[in-house]
Amino acid sequence: MTEARFAALIYNPVKVDLDALKAAVAAEEAATGWAETLWLETSQEDPGPGQAREAIERGAAVVIAAGGDGTVRAVAQELRGTGIPLALLPSGTGNLLARNLDLTLGDPVNAISTAFRGDDRPIDVGVIDIRDEGGDVSRYAYLVMAGFGLDAKMLANTDDDLKAKAGWLAYVKAIVQVLRDRNELRFRYRLDDTPARTVRAHTIMIGNCGSLPANILLLPEAAIDDGEFDIVVLRPEGFIGWVQITLKVFWENGVLRRTSAGRRFLSNGEREIRALNYLKGRRLTMRLSRPEDIELDGDGFGKATAIRTWVDSRSLVVKVPADA
Repeated sequence: MTEARFAALIYNPVKVDLDALKAAVAAEEAATGWAETLWLETSQEDPGPGQAREAIERGAAVVIAAGGDGTVRAVAQELRGTGIPLALLPSGTGNLLARNLDLTLGDPVNAISTAFRGDDRPIDVGVIDIRDEGGDVSRYAYLVMAGFGLDAKMLANTDDDLKAKAGWLAYVKAIVQVLRDRNELRFRYRLDDTPARTVRAHTIMIGNCGSLPANILLLPEAAIDDGEFDIVVLRPEGFIGWVQITLKVFWENGVLRRTSAGRRFLSNGEREIRALNYLKGRRLTMRLSRPEDIELDGDGFGKATAIRTWVDSRSLVVKVPADA
């Protein structure tokens, strides 16, 4: 007699209502005939990787990540390449992967149902080697974006206590500080097999997905399962450059691309601007002129002097609502 399947639920205790979550899971177990769920709590010392490895070793049929973007990224890093599906129970302020998969936010009952009964969808994962100031190289996975410049410096300048109380409003002060920072990124990069280039820029973001919080569509052509990165380089020259970027991101990407009439208008000749450039590729190597802050999926990962990143195509299975 085969043993009943069971789920493993990895949760950040700060970001979930544990009693309500256990009730929803118990109801789904009873309805589907699955065995009792394995509950694994994250900690500051281990925000998810160790728990994910335990779930894999114990034979979980699905791993549910209940927490913010950091928990999801850490769990996905271990599940990559295993074929074991990752289910999302979004919590926190960002929920970047859930937003890009068009999953319902703020509905734990629906999320748990999807974990037990949903369809499997393979998606791409970004893998990155980061060389730090001491010369050590560490490897991580990310699902949404890696970035230098505006986003990484913003995270480094954000008050964590204020973020916990005010959510994304906490970033406003940090954004103002960063926009006053006139230090440019200076780096040499090579994309796939193209010749190496040296660039000065304010920000570079390497995207596996296109949308950021507040429904900002930064990378309009990005797809989570196309086997490619979409990369954006911001090179504003003063106030006018920032105005051009704002119009491009919030008006063209955020408004026009979301309506059929707007898309027809853009198809007649989308305006290119010097302040913002898009690139596509599968492998990117960068060497920076000095250590710079780097972020992965909304979390800071210290300072980097060089990176190498590539797409691991369709290497992670995620649960999505049946017939979505």
